[in-house]
Amino acid sequence: MSRDAAIQGSLALLENGTFRTDLARRVAFRSESQNPASAAALDAYLTEEMVPWLREMGFGTEIVPNTVPSRGPFLIAKRVEDAALPTVLIYGHGDVVHGQDALWREGLSPWEIVEEGERWYGRGTADNKGQHSINLAALGEVLRARGGRLGFNTTVLLEMGEESGSPGLAAICQARKEDLRADVLIASDGPRLAADTPTIFLGSRGAFNVGLELRARDRAHHSGNWGGVILNPGTVMANAIASMVDGNGRLKVEGLLPPPIPNSVRAALATLKVGGGETDPEIDADWGAEGLTPAERLFGWNTLEVLALGAGNPDAPMNAVPAFAKATVQLRYVVGTDAENIVPAIRAHLDAHGFGMVRIVESDREAAPATRLDPDSPWVRWAVGSVKQTLGRAPTILPNLGGSLPNHVFADILGLPTLWVPHSYAACSQHAPDEHLLVPVVREGLAMMAGLFWDLGENAPSRGGENVPRA
Repeated sequence: MSRDAAIQGSLALLENGTFRTDLARRVAFRSESQNPASAAALDAYLTEEMVPWLREMGFGTEIVPNTVPSRGPFLIAKRVEDAALPTVLIYGHGDVVHGQDALWREGLSPWEIVEEGERWYGRGTADNKGQHSINLAALGEVLRARGGRLGFNTTVLLEMGEESGSPGLAAICQARKEDLRADVLIASDGPRLAADTPTIFLGSRGAFNVGLELRARDRAHHSGNWGGVILNPGTVMANAIASMVDGNGRLKVEGLLPPPIPNSVRAALATLKVGGGETDPEIDADWGAEGLTPAERLFGWNTLEVLALGAGNPDAPMNAVPAFAKATVQLRYVVGTDAENIVPAIRAHLDAHGFGMVRIVESDREAAPATRLDPDSPWVRWAVGSVKQTLGRAPTILPNLGGSLPNHVFADILGLPTLWVPHSYAACSQHAPDEHLLVPVVREGLAMMAGLFWDLGENAPSRGGENVPRA
């Protein structure tokens, strides 16, 4: 059999309805990890759906309880052909956000696939049941085309808590490091740069939230009687934030600035266009760091965003100086930023600018630190060549997503090069009503992944970094 046969076999799964049937069965599981009432569905998705399916492909499977109480389990599935062959780790998550059943458009349901043109609606179609289903379907067709062998070893790790911040994922990767040992991670989550743009991203920006508060007194006081002679917390908070990020969105806290953008990252971003999609917001050309392109600002730089800001009652303002003000700011940051210094840097900056009365009241545990595989990695060159051979055009390479994923557990704890091949797009309504998957993206995804898995058994980079053909 041939590479083309594996690709055509994968595409046939879409044309003959097999892929839709498998995905519809998976979408029907109400696996809402943010809903305690869905605990049984989290278990069932793995034990009733994924374990039998993977065992048919020759995987040994193990359900691993979460070390975090009342959180969803993990599935580790392994298929070893020869210890001398490379090993790929495939990751996905079977949990979803709240279904929000009542908010879906008439005729749609979060728990069944409804087709409208080239859109398949249903919760998890895009995030993430559809995406890991594409990868595993393509893997199965490569196995079939090679007569029961892949030419590499495979470990599948599925979690049931990504939408709740991946509790326990780092712990299981640390505890089961040997079982999860691999040469590369190939996974799918998040969106393509655009619906018609095959994309590979190599990591993600980190995200760190910091809460700020200023309480001046126990109650508000009439602004006519006291305005101008008592401190206004709203005014102070607004100015404190303005000292950290200016009116053009430019970060002013010295300790939060990233290192210069590496040349390999700058080259990868040079031709990228941000936005322009049907439902994308218009890019503000003058917003953000000076001297950078929109792509460099989004994927290669740090940004401080004001997520929430309040004093008094904005919906029903009173003639009173408020007693307190609150805000939450978020640093989205790239590799090279010292995450341990985020809170100290903000504290030092506020003190130095006369805002010592503003308290830092809460900050994130670091759920998803920044990661980035070098775009010059042999694994990146290999993946680009594979996709180009399959589709006839090279994919767009993003050094990292603008958003966050738990990629650090694979890059930092397991020490893997990480290749993410998304099969969705930014306007898919993930986390919202009317989530959907695009059929053209499914078609390209099945083809790309079959090509990648075929090539993994043929000419994957060796542990020394060069591409080595294998018989």
